Amino acid sequence: MIPRPFRRSLKTDSIATLYGAIVAQARSPTFYIGFGVPDTVEGRFDLIVLHLVLVLRRLGGAGQRGADLGQRLFDAFCRDLDGNLREMGVGDLAVPKRMRRFGEAFYGRQAAYVAALAAEDPQDFEKALARNILLAEGIDNRAARLSRYARAAARQLDAQNDAELFDGSTDFPDPEAFADARA
Repeated sequence: MIPRPFRRSLKTDSIATLYGAIVAQARSPTFYIGFGVPDTVEGRFDLIVLHLVLVLRRLGGAGQRGADLGQRLFDAFCRDLDGNLREMGVGDLAVPKRMRRFGEAFYGRQAAYVAALAAEDPQDFEKALARNILLAEGIDNRAARLSRYARAAARQLDAQNDAELFDGSTDFPDPEAFADARA
């Protein structure tokens, strides 16, 4: 028998699977080529945050179990950021300061995205995405397309069965379908 500290729980596997799906989706070349997201550390961070916020928003509506899973998912995100900073050579003394800035950025974006998704005016979400991800002052067709993609992802997550999500299964829309300016 494997001692308890060395066994992986299904919940841990679910967290790794969900977080892996978020990161894989955020790394889709379509976002950088078709949507014009800067292919930088910041651009990649912002796409991970967008997808994480969408999943956390969905989990927040799934009762206490969803909230617990969401917290563990956020913790995995923080561990990943910490590890990436250290891999990039950021010193031990500077990591907490950088993590604090990442945390502030995450919470600011989360508040902006959740409020904008719920707003009456669809341009609120476009403006938030343009400002935070596309680094644009105003709305352009890239922000409109990214907004349509993110709203479709939110709808798809909302329609997903809780049990599937708790098991780590999530399915984001294909960003390619939204990358065309006519989409």
